[in-house]
Amino acid sequence: MHKIAKNIKHLRAIKNWSQQQLADELDITRARIGSYEEGRCEPPLDILIRLSNLFHVAIDALVKCDLSKFDKVQLLKVGQNRLLFPIMVNADEQDLIEVVTAKASAGYLNGYSDPEYIEELPVMNLPFKITGKHRAFPIKGDSMPPLKSGSFVVGKFVESLTDLKNGNTYILVTAHEGIVYKRIERKGQYLILHSDNPDYASYSVHVADILEVWQFVCALNVSDTKTEELNLHSIMNMLKSLQVELESIKKG
Repeated sequence: MHKIAKNIKHLRAIKNWSQQQLADELDITRARIGSYEEGRCEPPLDILIRLSNLFHVAIDALVKCDLSKFDKVQLLKVGQNRLLFPIMVNADEQDLIEVVTAKASAGYLNGYSDPEYIEELPVMNLPFKITGKHRAFPIKGDSMPPLKSGSFVVGKFVESLTDLKNGNTYILVTAHEGIVYKRIERKGQYLILHSDNPDYASYSVHVADILEVWQFVCALNVSDTKTEELNLHSIMNMLKSLQVELESIKKG
């Protein structure tokens, strides 16, 4: 629990609060805040819940993730304080994109809200400016031509289902279907998921089953790359070689 001590102090500093001010917000004594920050005792569950609600950070992130490693706490709140995690940047202040590899995708449903799982994902950056939280996902099958199985799609996180637009494509993470890339149509409390390949039938997903939605930004077709050559370095080189094409897609 040593990370929680560091995180409480870090989050308090971001607010420019004294220990007494944080104690007042949590309705506890200043001495208890001091003991938490010094690691002399661990906050009980009821205090973790209050901290989570106060700072809009998931409890698992407070306990597992070292939030002080980031220059800015740009945490996206989802539902009841579930954390998507900070937007990461490199030394040149370029936004980095987490890559959910084919191997990692098998555990994504269990790991998408786990700070340790996300921190283990490889990262890359795109050759054009992006804003907001982005992630790259692997594609399986041939339901969305011209993309082939083995391609990656990069998506921008969608905070609210009200932002979805009928006819556009999204990467959806659902409780029962896992990671899917489809063209969507909203009908009441359901999303109708359409494939661009007419051989695949459309189907519906209840909004309650949707865990995450990512708006399509660009695709990287690596299906023709030999397995031994498929790594982040080759992906980065491929992205850079497509810079003009990707920029035109973005501007369009």
